[in-house]
Amino acid sequence: MSKLLHINTSVRSTGSISRQLTTEFLNKWQAAHAGDTVTTLDLAANPVPHLTEQMMGAFFTPAEQRSAEQAQTIALSDKLIAQVKDADIIVIGSPMYNFGISSTLKAWVDHVARAGVTFQYTATGPVGLVTGKKVYVFTARGGVYSQGPASAMDFQETYLRAVLGFLGITDITFVHSEGVGMGEEAVAKAIEGSRQTIGTLLAA
Repeated sequence: MSKLLHINTSVRSTGSISRQLTTEFLNKWQAAHAGDTVTTLDLAANPVPHLTEQMMGAFFTPAEQRSAEQAQTIALSDKLIAQVKDADIIVIGSPMYNFGISSTLKAWVDHVARAGVTFQYTATGPVGLVTGKKVYVFTARGGVYSQGPASAMDFQETYLRAVLGFLGITDITFVHSEGVGMGEEAVAKAIEGSRQTIGTLLAA
């Protein structure tokens, strides 16, 4: 049995393509893997706070030296990291906002990317400490960024691959729904293409 961590980041509670597709993927996954469990984080409905000076201070204070207040300050970060470490598969719904990820997803990254916990610096360079995970990222993009002249502005996939890889997570599959800002026909085509990709992924 596998444990799945499902992360929604779209600010839209209705009409969200990334939410729609992650839900469809997980429903089909669970139909084929009835014993698997899913934990869902909705970072739009329940955003994690942005980093503060107090948090950073607590992060870099050795655990045995932290005050009770510092321990409480990073309790949420500890919980989010535990969810990542406990998961076998991570499914992320990530709409593109201004060529990148949502600020809520970035805040989540800032809580789970912690030196000495999810990565460490060594004499030969940084080493990720979170390994053996599979990640699926379902994006929704108003334009086309996977190819063509706008590809240079894709800071969404490039960032997620870089930061997750830094943590040791390198098995990442992106399912892009692109051109969804180009009219109803383009939306329908993008969703259908992503549904076909889901079918291929689940059949593998």
